Amino acid sequence: MSTLKEADQQLIRLLADGQFRSGSQLGEVLGVSRAAVWKRAQRLNDFGLALESVKGKGYRLAQPIELLDAEYLQDYLSKTVTPVDLHYSLITDSTNADALAASNQAGRPAVFMAECQLAGRGRRGRQWQSPFAANHYLSVRYPIQGGFGALGGLSLAVGVAVADALTSIQPGMPVGLKWPNDLLVHGAKLGGVLIELAGEMDGRVDVVVGVGLNGRMTAAQAEQIDQRWTDLASVMDQLPTRTQVAAEVLSRLLIMLEEFSTQGFAPLVSRYERYDQVAGKTVKVQSAEQVLTGVAAGVSADGALRLETAEGLKELYGGEVSLRIQ
Repeated sequence: MSTLKEADQQLIRLLADGQFRSGSQLGEVLGVSRAAVWKRAQRLNDFGLALESVKGKGYRLAQPIELLDAEYLQDYLSKTVTPVDLHYSLITDSTNADALAASNQAGRPAVFMAECQLAGRGRRGRQWQSPFAANHYLSVRYPIQGGFGALGGLSLAVGVAVADALTSIQPGMPVGLKWPNDLLVHGAKLGGVLIELAGEMDGRVDVVVGVGLNGRMTAAQAEQIDQRWTDLASVMDQLPTRTQVAAEVLSRLLIMLEEFSTQGFAPLVSRYERYDQVAGKTVKVQSAEQVLTGVAAGVSADGALRLETAEGLKELYGGEVSLRIQ
């Protein structure tokens, strides 16, 4: 993985506001020569940060960036339902990969966040576009009793928690859920959920819940996305700070996970139905084994999609499947 040294990270923070800083000013703060500042400034392009250099003015980012306030978030998380460790970095390969690789701390939940992912992952092995400080990339590692069998419907429950968070920030926001892992607004993808398993021990499974949310993306940053997409800046009347969004989403996620670990998905079915963008529509569901077409008839208490087909009612589970609304 490409990494940013501490001086590189400090340079990003100095330039985050989009204002010009001279090479000598930056060198003085960083404790390096003007030539070293130039070299470090060029490295920022490797991470998708467009840099402008103007003789007599210095350097600035072509577009200001808003970094997460990690200290605020750690303090915020210390007041949640259960103690949580926060791991924050400017750049990582993948927050889900970080969560999977982390050493287990006696079953204590942990949150992993980054400003940029170099190898962000979506479902079915797809790349998740992760430009610097444009979106939200967060993962929660959480211990759940009952082993793998207790996880039915978890991706749907996560979708409900994130949708609840967004509608609490902006009541009436038309966010919806597409089984099994997508958040939509007006049919365009706003975000997604990726569930992975870190391991099972002593009757407990450590689950990694990854959430990606589009915040404010330029068309250039999104040019690799192969489906209709939208972002919070496009669908919210007044965009809150990235830290406010992250705090609300994490709070709702942690509350939901505590409830899910003891009650499962069943109590959340009615809340899921409020956001369900699939129910009543003709859909095609494709997996490695089969392709089924039918009318979606809601979800079951363990998260299965109920599908009315020509051969009768079938229940389909998530995993390596693709659903298309016809």
